[in-house]
Amino acid sequence: MPQSSLPILEFVARNYKNFNARSTRDALFAYWDHVQSGGRMYWAVAGAMSSAQLGITLAPAIRAGLVHGLSVTGANLEESLFRLVAHHSYKDFPDYRYFTKRDDTKILKQRMRRVTDTSIPEDEAFRSVEKILVPMWKRATEKGERRFWHEYFYELVLSLPKSKFEGNPDECWLLAAAKANLPIVVPGHEDSTFGNIFASHVKFNDCSASIVKSGIEYMAAFYDDYRALSKGKGIGFFQIGGGIAGDFPICVVPSIKYDLGEKVRPWAYFCQISDSTTSYGSYSGATPNEKITWDKLTEDTPMFVVESDATIVAPMMLTALLEAKANPKAADAIIKASRAETRKSVVKVR
Repeated sequence: MPQSSLPILEFVARNYKNFNARSTRDALFAYWDHVQSGGRMYWAVAGAMSSAQLGITLAPAIRAGLVHGLSVTGANLEESLFRLVAHHSYKDFPDYRYFTKRDDTKILKQRMRRVTDTSIPEDEAFRSVEKILVPMWKRATEKGERRFWHEYFYELVLSLPKSKFEGNPDECWLLAAAKANLPIVVPGHEDSTFGNIFASHVKFNDCSASIVKSGIEYMAAFYDDYRALSKGKGIGFFQIGGGIAGDFPICVVPSIKYDLGEKVRPWAYFCQISDSTTSYGSYSGATPNEKITWDKLTEDTPMFVVESDATIVAPMMLTALLEAKANPKAADAIIKASRAETRKSVVKVR
């Protein structure tokens, strides 16, 4: 039997029939429909996905034109860079569930910063990057320059010599995004290790706080980015986790409509992968239709929720999309057949 060129897409189409699996399949198919028809997709990435090495699939997806903009936490931004420059020094702790406080104190003394089952090396990551980034801030202070937070990281990663790479550069989403000059916002960047380091240099009067443009300026610039991205078939919203990484960019639609008083196209697709439960005003766990009341989505927006672990679901979806991008005719045939089979069992009760 000849080997399939789309094994992951075929696997999803064949096996993902019900429950969260069905939501994953339907979200994947709709994502492909949207980008295949000329639409764009905006990603919001919360959590510690860079430490979980999402770049293995996200970086090639950016290069393949499957991702057209990003909203990421400051931690995800810097941790993508850390994986590039300090990959060999990371340590894994698969037995973390059984650790005591004393065990974690030992990890602290080893100058490792644990993130669930892996850890970021203090000296090889934070301190190594600090030696490059802080002089950039000081030069900007001397020249009176002002940039967005991510622009410093874009410049840094693009200027790094290959001799500094420990991780595979093809698996660094930050490098891929910088090369593509992808539109990006980093809301709440102060809440990150380098946000803290920057604050300390402001306190020491080494750097001016004004060299980093504010979150308000991020939104003001995002108005223009959204208008450009939403042309044609529109732009969809693919969200991992919740919090500010998701809430900040999705608000651009009602803000343009109500605050600027201008016409705006709604988001053309919405999918969230989250393990947060729906309860007590949680934004992370809010159902997509709640966003209709805030004029972020409409009743006609394709909406999907996958209540699962993004470290499992997102790489699989991206791999299937990369397969489809490489062989679109075969992908269309697989999706068409899967949908035809599904329609036979669908009963609408409303």
